[in-house]
Amino acid sequence: MNINDPIGDMITRIRNAHVRGKETVESPSSNLRINVLEVLKDEGFIRGFSTTDYDNGKSEVQIDLKYHEGEPVIREIKRVSKPGRRVYSSVRGMNLVRNGLGISILSTPKGVMSDKSARTNNVGGEILCTVF
Repeated sequence: MNINDPIGDMITRIRNAHVRGKETVESPSSNLRINVLEVLKDEGFIRGFSTTDYDNGKSEVQIDLKYHEGEPVIREIKRVSKPGRRVYSSVRGMNLVRNGLGISILSTPKGVMSDKSARTNNVGGEILCTVF
């Protein structure tokens, strides 16, 4: 299956799994997806993830979703930078998500990181998604 926007596909899978109340969701694996999931795990939005390699050379990542009192921890997750419209931000131009309650995930020259880490490291980059 050809996916034009792998991050958008993973975000949609997470959003759909939350609507259905699933504990886990599977998605094809890539380095960028793993890096985004690492940021989500570090910020406490998911419980964790694990990768599975298959004989045909492909791999999948299983994402363990996190709930608090029956409600998903991720209330809203949106793709910001899309293949048709890339969105970049400098350190000074980075806005807070929901007055600091949410995060933006950025792809920077120093790797994929949250907006808080980007401000600490004084780097800007492409805004991949926002999570609240």
